[in-house]
Amino acid sequence: MAESPHIVAYLKPVCGWSYSVRETFAKYGLAYEDKDIINHPEIYAEMVQKSGQPLSPCVEINGQMLADVDGGEVEAWMLANGVVEPVSV
Repeated sequence: MAESPHIVAYLKPVCGWSYSVRETFAKYGLAYEDKDIINHPEIYAEMVQKSGQPLSPCVEINGQMLADVDGGEVEAWMLANGVVEPVSV
C-alpha cells in the first residue's frame, strides 16, 4: 500500500455517524486529525467553508472532501480509490 493518507475528520464528540467514521478509521489502523465541530465554532466554520455545506460528518482524505458521510460511505470511497485494501474483521 502507498504511504498513509492525510485525513482530517470534522466530527461531533457524540454522534452515531461520527462514531461510525471513527470506527472505520480504527478498522484500517489509520491515523487522522479529529476536529470537534461542536465545541469549536471556528472549526465548524472551516468545515462549512471547505465542504460547501453545513452537515456533518465531513472527511477530507488527501485533499478530497467527502461531505455529510457515515463510516460506510467513507470506507467505500477509500476502497474504490485505493486508499485502503479490504480487511476482514
